[in-house]
Amino acid sequence: MSLFRSIATVGGFTMMSRVTGLMREMMIAHYLGAGAVADAFFVAFRFPNLFRSLFAEGAFNAAFVPLFTGRLSEHGAAEARLFAERALAVLVVALTILVALMEVFMPWAMLGLAPGFAATPGKMDLAVDFSRICFPYLLFISMTSLQAGVLNAQGRFAAAAATPVLLNLTSMAGLWALAPHTPTAGHAMAWGTFAAGLVQLAWLFWAARRCGMGLAPRRPRLSPEVRLLFKRIVPGAVGAGVYQVNLVVNTMIASLVADGAVSYLNYADRVNQLPLGVVGIAIGTALLPLLSRQLKEGDIAAAKDSQNRAMEAGLLLTLPAAVALMCIAAPVIRVLFERGNFGPTETEATANALVAFAIGLPAYVLVKVLVPAFFAREDTGTPVKVAGAAMLLNIGLNLALAPVIGHVGMALSTALAAWFNVVVLAVLLHRRGFFAMDQRLRTKAPRILAACAVMAAALWGTRLLLWPLAQGQMLAVVMLAALVAVGALGYGLAVHLLGAARLSELKSMMRRRKTG
Repeated sequence: MSLFRSIATVGGFTMMSRVTGLMREMMIAHYLGAGAVADAFFVAFRFPNLFRSLFAEGAFNAAFVPLFTGRLSEHGAAEARLFAERALAVLVVALTILVALMEVFMPWAMLGLAPGFAATPGKMDLAVDFSRICFPYLLFISMTSLQAGVLNAQGRFAAAAATPVLLNLTSMAGLWALAPHTPTAGHAMAWGTFAAGLVQLAWLFWAARRCGMGLAPRRPRLSPEVRLLFKRIVPGAVGAGVYQVNLVVNTMIASLVADGAVSYLNYADRVNQLPLGVVGIAIGTALLPLLSRQLKEGDIAAAKDSQNRAMEAGLLLTLPAAVALMCIAAPVIRVLFERGNFGPTETEATANALVAFAIGLPAYVLVKVLVPAFFAREDTGTPVKVAGAAMLLNIGLNLALAPVIGHVGMALSTALAAWFNVVVLAVLLHRRGFFAMDQRLRTKAPRILAACAVMAAALWGTRLLLWPLAQGQMLAVVMLAALVAVGALGYGLAVHLLGAARLSELKSMMRRRKTG
């Protein structure tokens, strides 16, 4: 399967997950608003989500997929399955111990993650309760991620890409069904999250069995290949999860800034995650196994071409998304969230955070393009060093900007740290001879930027004309739809007229390639 076809497969399902994710956040905004209960739930869910990003989807896939791909191509399916089963057995034991310890020490862990909650009576207790319900999700989603790695390494991306949809649908169902029967709506969301982990695990267990890669339980044993796997996971964790780590730093500081700051950042990040997830996760998921295979076969030229085309796709899709979000942040937040316990004040605060997050949107995606070049060469050490420097920069910027512009400064710090991460990774790859922009990318990139400028002018002018007419929720929806249509049409025409992308080129990219 071609890189772009793989990206389209993952991106299509990820689009579904991000749309249902927005629906989920809309329900949360209606039921929980942006006060103490919402803050407590978002921090509670961020705890297992952080570990998931660092040790499950991020670092685990980065270490597991190249090793599994190598065993699959060199020793066959039976040996590859044995390796996956041994890895799963050790992973389950290690994470069961971690979950048990966190359940016991959750009050102290929460005090470290959100120290500002202690200033509001009852808020810390809520966060601890929600976290204890949510934290086993880490075990379920980590087992799910291993099975996703098995499927992705074989070019089967659809089932794994669909799992976040199940998370959103199950948690929404839990909120709707349980809210009338639990102490707070936050408790209902926490139990819905727990149930979602089980549903996702069952879904991928079934998908792996269907493709002949069902994993049987084994006694845990630290075989040499499993030792190598976990040795590579540790340094890769921060490198793959720098975005999540930066968000956690933001959470810690936001808990000290003001009531509602955690919620504003979460709602803004959810909108920002729509294009990031659709493009960034799709590119990273499709690119890593492809680069691993090309490098195993010694086809360096093909590997460099794959990375250039992935970067081209990332810029083509995320630059306009970033510009659009900066131009129409307030209309987007108003239409999505302003109802129930979420009012105009919350809309303004969340929109300001979204503008700051959007500045870093292309960088978040480009990291997904650059990091696989290290991981495919079994180098998980370099990204962690770069990520560590980016984290220090983020912390410094947070401390400098938060006292001046509050939660917006925290979002801006995350964006600037992401751009720092991209620049350093690109320079290191270039110096090692692993990456250089080819002639096509050098030609296309400035034309994509020019097309974005055209779109921004069209969007801003249309907003000045139409948005004052958006009186009432129905008219606001209509006017936002008009803005989106103007932006999409303006960008599409500009891209074509400026030669940033041709329909024939896109069709060529989507054709299947033989993978041997």
